Amino acid sequence: MTAARHRIEAATLTGGPVPDPPRIAWRKQMRQRVLNAARDLTCEAGWDQVSLSAVAARAEVSRPSVYKEFGNRAGLGRALVVLETHQFLTGVTDALYPGVPDSHDCLRAAILYVLQEADSRPLIRAVITAARQGSDSLLPYLTARADPIFDAGQTLVQGWLATRYPQQPTGSLEMAADVIVRMTISHLILPADEPHLTAPRLATAALKLLQ
Repeated sequence: MTAARHRIEAATLTGGPVPDPPRIAWRKQMRQRVLNAARDLTCEAGWDQVSLSAVAARAEVSRPSVYKEFGNRAGLGRALVVLETHQFLTGVTDALYPGVPDSHDCLRAAILYVLQEADSRPLIRAVITAARQGSDSLLPYLTARADPIFDAGQTLVQGWLATRYPQQPTGSLEMAADVIVRMTISHLILPADEPHLTAPRLATAALKLLQ
């Protein structure tokens, strides 16, 4: 009987979770330490000033381990933004579901959450601040159409629109979701007004596409 089988049977008998093998457990811990270090350094000095050597030193792991896990600096940046944005989208999901009966009010609340919450999250605030000052920083990971971050936001919004407008064709829902995500990100980078004024305007503009 394999060691893995022993762990599964032991967990079944005790009712507890199946523990990871030591090597996998170490890798998960190392990955999280590296991401935490990269996040802290980005918030302190901006992504443009972050090197893999500095991240490895802060995380107390070897530089080759960082390279092996993330590939290169771009891979680390991508992983960092993916983690942060997925956590951020959890809040957006809560704002959309179950939401209020009126679709406009529900979408307005979700957009307002994004515009306000982004400023309270150190990493996202650092990215936006750098972008406003003319630095690319981690911005491409947030705005590129081919990036899974953009896709995750669009998929979330499109799924919500489908529950509110089931009679609309998929193409129309996809277009509206694309507009909502793009406009919201645009106002994060270059705000035209206060969030409580911008949110209802974006909601109105986007939902007109489905009328």
